[in-house]
Amino acid sequence: MRLQVHHVSEFAYPGSVPYALHQARLTPKNNAMQTILDWSLTISGGDTQAQFHDHHHNQVTLISQHAGSSAIRIEAHGEVDTKDGAGVIGKHGGYSPLWLFLRQTPATKPGKGVRALARKFNGKSGDTLGMLHDLSATIVDVVDYQVNTTNVDTSAEEALQGGQGVCQDHAHVFLSAARLLEVPCRYVSGYLMMDDRVLQDATHAWVEAHVPELGWVGFDVSNRISPDERYVRVATGLDYSDAAPLKGLRLGTQPESLVVSVQVQQ
Repeated sequence: MRLQVHHVSEFAYPGSVPYALHQARLTPKNNAMQTILDWSLTISGGDTQAQFHDHHHNQVTLISQHAGSSAIRIEAHGEVDTKDGAGVIGKHGGYSPLWLFLRQTPATKPGKGVRALARKFNGKSGDTLGMLHDLSATIVDVVDYQVNTTNVDTSAEEALQGGQGVCQDHAHVFLSAARLLEVPCRYVSGYLMMDDRVLQDATHAWVEAHVPELGWVGFDVSNRISPDERYVRVATGLDYSDAAPLKGLRLGTQPESLVVSVQVQQ
């Protein structure tokens, strides 16, 4: 399937900003399930300062906002040829060793709730793939998908205790529990083409777990499926912070507004 992606992020401030630096992970790479046909970043109100690959092999673009400006627009757009591999990405590669993906982070640090969830799956390690599918289904049953109930700083334990969250929270709970079960896993950010619309609600998040004999396998907890040809994989990491499409810093205390538009279509 050939997908066309158009992702615009516009930051605005009530007055001029003396300095701001944005870190963008908005450029997907080729893998077994996707081929990048065309991709570019367009920036208004700022300049590209550097590009590099981080330790998760994500392409990172550092963007400085023009000094004294009050807005910046960052636009990612391109075409990707995708195929359905039942979520299987394949063997491990890149700079990071596999054991790194067993490491918990502040976002995935397990509490009583996550530990109790993981205990339900102890003893099922003989069928790792089946266990992970069951874990995914259980998470979305106990953490209801509800927007505007959590934020980027909500931890896995907080989302589980609150019983509500979005795809980011589902991913963090999965990562936390799976790592307790000694399954290496990672957070994935990217795009999903919903069948009933062109204008998507936001970027999407899911997880990949390393399964013996298969390698990395994807699980979209929120939608109860493994990623298919409707998905574009952009960045990976130990949690949201490692794979966030945009993050950065600025001088000053002015409030910031962010407007995001994501379009994905065949």
